[in-house]
Amino acid sequence: MDVWSPIAKVYDPLKAGSIDGTDVEPHDRAIWRAMCAHYKPNKGVVGDPLLTLFVARLNPQTTEEKLHHVFSEFGDIKRLRLVRDIVTGFSKRYAFIEYKEERAVVRARRDANKLVVDQHELFVDFELERTLKGWIPRRLGGGLGGKKESGQLRFGGRDRPFRKPINLGAGPSQERSGGGWREWDRPGVGGRDTRDYRDRSRDERGSREDRSRGREDNRYQERSRHRDRR
Repeated sequence: MDVWSPIAKVYDPLKAGSIDGTDVEPHDRAIWRAMCAHYKPNKGVVGDPLLTLFVARLNPQTTEEKLHHVFSEFGDIKRLRLVRDIVTGFSKRYAFIEYKEERAVVRARRDANKLVVDQHELFVDFELERTLKGWIPRRLGGGLGGKKESGQLRFGGRDRPFRKPINLGAGPSQERSGGGWREWDRPGVGGRDTRDYRDRSRDERGSREDRSRGREDNRYQERSRHRDRR
């Protein structure tokens, strides 16, 4: 990654499915689906994307009135849209809420996330469809959310940012963050040859054997002197 950031600037399904944004091959079917998807944002959406929240995991019975009552506690609501099926009219369990002020959006994002409404824990995040280039929704295999038990983890968002790659800025004189060999101690690195390590280990093994042999000789001499005294 040329310009590394813990938060994704441009959406890439392959990078979003990686813990540090460095994967080069997809590792689950959802990533394949997102990479093959041809998604175009809805141009009919109105409102300011920077003042809009995305609310998901709603109870199917939750209504617009209930959402307005709950989220109006964080600030003045300008527009609220509960997404419904165009044929049946049933709730699709997610909605978009536009506030009049930025501080209300930030407050609602912070305090309403994981809020329980009608026995369902809500997921609240900023709108990404119009603010993150290349965005692909979760229903097509994309998204930045995900649960470990579902096998679809997504990184690069505010809740689950990228972790810093281990080899980012690593030079020959720096330690690896995961432990193990240090670069200057690794055999064959830093001008040292593997034979030096072999010779050193052979010398150490020989000195240990000599010390062990000396202890055996001392014990034998002590037993001999004890028999002589008897």
